[in-house]
Amino acid sequence: MTDHRELSAGLRAAVRGEVDFTATARALTTMDASNYRRVPLGVVAPRDADDVAAALSVCRTYGVPVVPRGGGTSIAGQATGTGVVLDFTRHMNRLLSLDPRARTAVVQPGLVLDRLQEAAAPYGLRFGPDPSTHSRCTLGGMIGNNSCGSHSVAWGTTADSVRELSVVTPRGERLRPGRAWAGAPAGLRDLVDGELARLRTAFPDLPRRISGYAVDALLPERGADVARSFCGSEGTLGVLTEAVVGLVRAPRARALAVLAYADESGAAEAAAGLLPYGPLTVEGMAADLVPPAADLPRGGAWLFVETGGDTEAEARARAETIVRAADAGDALVVTDPARQRALWRVREDASGTATRMPDGTEAWPGWEDCAVPPARLGAYLRDFRALMADHGLRGTPYGHFGDGCIHVRIDFDLLTGPGVARFRSFSEELAGLVVSHGGSLSGEHGDGQARAELLPRMYGAETVALFERVKAVWDPDDLLNPGMLVRPAPLDTNLRFSVLPREPVDVAFGYPADGGDFSAAVRRCVGVAKCRTTSVSGPAVMCPSFRATGEEEHSTRGRARLLHEMLAGELVTDGWRSTEVRDALDLCLSCKGCRSDCPVGVDMATYKAEFLHHHYAGRRRPAAHYAMGWLPVWLGWVARTRSAGVVNALASVGPLEGAAKRLGGIAAEREIPRVAGETFTRWWRGRGGPSGDGRLVVLWPDTFTEHLSPSVGRAAVRVLEAAGLRVALPPTLRPGSRPVGDARTRSALSLLTARRGRVCCGLTYISTGQLDRARAVLRRTLDLLEPVLATDAPLVVLEPSCAAALRTDAPELLHDDPRAARLAARVLTFAEVLERHAPDWTPPALNRPVTGQTHCHQHAVLGEAADRRLREAAGLTGDLAGGCCGLAGNFGFEAGHYEVSAACAEDQLLPSVREAPEDAVVLADGFSCRTQLEHLAGVRGRHLAEVLADALEE
Repeated sequence: MTDHRELSAGLRAAVRGEVDFTATARALTTMDASNYRRVPLGVVAPRDADDVAAALSVCRTYGVPVVPRGGGTSIAGQATGTGVVLDFTRHMNRLLSLDPRARTAVVQPGLVLDRLQEAAAPYGLRFGPDPSTHSRCTLGGMIGNNSCGSHSVAWGTTADSVRELSVVTPRGERLRPGRAWAGAPAGLRDLVDGELARLRTAFPDLPRRISGYAVDALLPERGADVARSFCGSEGTLGVLTEAVVGLVRAPRARALAVLAYADESGAAEAAAGLLPYGPLTVEGMAADLVPPAADLPRGGAWLFVETGGDTEAEARARAETIVRAADAGDALVVTDPARQRALWRVREDASGTATRMPDGTEAWPGWEDCAVPPARLGAYLRDFRALMADHGLRGTPYGHFGDGCIHVRIDFDLLTGPGVARFRSFSEELAGLVVSHGGSLSGEHGDGQARAELLPRMYGAETVALFERVKAVWDPDDLLNPGMLVRPAPLDTNLRFSVLPREPVDVAFGYPADGGDFSAAVRRCVGVAKCRTTSVSGPAVMCPSFRATGEEEHSTRGRARLLHEMLAGELVTDGWRSTEVRDALDLCLSCKGCRSDCPVGVDMATYKAEFLHHHYAGRRRPAAHYAMGWLPVWLGWVARTRSAGVVNALASVGPLEGAAKRLGGIAAEREIPRVAGETFTRWWRGRGGPSGDGRLVVLWPDTFTEHLSPSVGRAAVRVLEAAGLRVALPPTLRPGSRPVGDARTRSALSLLTARRGRVCCGLTYISTGQLDRARAVLRRTLDLLEPVLATDAPLVVLEPSCAAALRTDAPELLHDDPRAARLAARVLTFAEVLERHAPDWTPPALNRPVTGQTHCHQHAVLGEAADRRLREAAGLTGDLAGGCCGLAGNFGFEAGHYEVSAACAEDQLLPSVREAPEDAVVLADGFSCRTQLEHLAGVRGRHLAEVLADALEE
């Protein structure tokens, strides 16, 4: 029995990098993107090859297995293990050199593929293989899996791009595998020389044969390439510390032909016929994986065929040649790079989208990347669908049709004994089907635990025995990743779902997309790790805290893993009281970016609110929860007592301000916002209420507009009335059946019987996990709004975070009150109400560029199309940045968050403002965004309503 403390101490003494045996570190690495879960003893982040050798030496002394790990996006379980995990993403993540003339690069195993692509792009070069996880997968992981990607029909697999490797063997030997037996461990050549006949006959000739060891690369006629044979070994032979990889010349121009077919079998049968035309990609996907708004030609399945050329015209001509040869039902050729990227995002997100069936049923990997000869793909798909039907299973194929490789997530029941038994029987029959078509059990993602047990069906027992002998030559102590590829664990053991509770957990939110089951909501995270992307483009948001810290526990996936382990109760043992989960969620900005950017719709903002609700139940909360969670109450008192001037004066006195910050849990670096001397509703009443006889719209006086930036409300009234709309405010009394007129209800009877109150979305209570209070506030709001809901008047909400709370949080929190859903359906943004209810109104022409940032909640929940169209109509040109401003309501104000908050602002918002033209309009519809700009850049951002109102005045 290993003494964990001795092992940890030994590693700390030998390794200069981090050694972490905490529950958090272990929980974060129990899973990859597969169905499997194995609990490690600890995690080591080596700084260099010496650290790797030292860690291997210590682990060998204690008989503890070692698992190399990159981005953790493996889909067959090979990035999980029960011993020590080597995390290469923290330190060994550099591009060491790039030689444009030789077209090679020297990389460390933790380097993310996109970083290599960015460095090679100025030279017109790129790394050929490009999996859909290119923004977070590492070169080491790609070599370990022999990854491929969409361009493999042109540039092959990772093995085709590897020139030389640096490897530390389990017994500490430093080798440099290459061609002509370079870097071969002792005994490997003798083993191969004795098996030449088998190596020449036992391996199917496929472009996507990833299963098993590539021992046939050691044949003399294939150059005895030890580096190539190492590719795809899944961390079982040696530990990669450096690699020399080849680069390819990137075409100067590209065109994308999207070819439509009736179904995926028709697309598959057409794919092989396009290969003679030299395409860069031949990717296929079916309609079930395509969002409704996708701009694709009409059909039930599509091929994405990319062509290249020195000019746009040349690339387009090649694409049009393919269209003429394709016999497609419909086709589209795109040369605009932005539109191509948008179309490719549809394909890349399929790896996550496929985890849900159209009806919301969960679907899982395991048998989702088999490969057959491309010419047989159509026939294989028909047999594959028939086999799924025989087992009562469903799935939607997609993937690399030009290489005969398909991906599919299947709706296996992996939670019950009969369901797991069906998973096994289907797996066994599918292995036989793949082999009958001359295929490989894995065409990209490796065997891992998912398929290695069935390798004898593909290769036969004697060839699998040869694999075991190869493993013994490299790793005689079976130290590296045992249970993978050879002597594998059964494919139906170590399933990650088996540790989760079988009965639904008592929760506050309704989780309508997950049947009310919090465990099912947490299971949404399948580990594809789009949240670990280190840079975002366009309007994307997820995950700002990971980009700021680079730490897995501060990614959406990391937090989901900790919640999974909290529910499992093995590593994280305190349930809702867990400090590990609390600390990981502490830096979650509740930006909701994951709700839209995560391919499977993980909603960490909701999970955080749920956790905080339980974690602090019956306990004292952090001071910030009272200071900022109850902000509507405190500001309401200031308004009723008309003490804004006094409060602002006191807040400007240094010692008093410092004391208030300490008492309220507010960051010392922050300036306390000033309260408006006149609230928005007081201004409204002073002007006499609504005017005009146009279409009635009800303007929501959110806390921020009411007390902190009433200028936004005044501007919105000005613009809405100019557009011919009649503006009213919600009632402050529950008046029975009285009509809506203004912010007061004038009725003697109602004054005697009604209850006074103000509408509130409950956002500040939700974001701090005070869900009982949020429910009470929302129910009061619904009572007040009953007269509004009895009409067809829309609710215009100026603050994006409040609009998002009303549209999503309210119905999910008050899932037992049908009025909440009716309210959510009425919520419109400022731009949406103008577009829908004043379609003939023409905004004033500003004819200026814009800069700033789309509010994260606007992007994630509300959508920004109407805002973009309104800006264009007003002559405001340019795009807004993505990401999150970093203030995010209470987050950036809380003590201990300032540094991360500022880093989030520096990710997108502040650079976009600094780089904007001098005459650019700085747009920031959210109060937090405007405050962050003022605090960190001294720039005044404005709501779109303010910009348009000023133009009307001018």
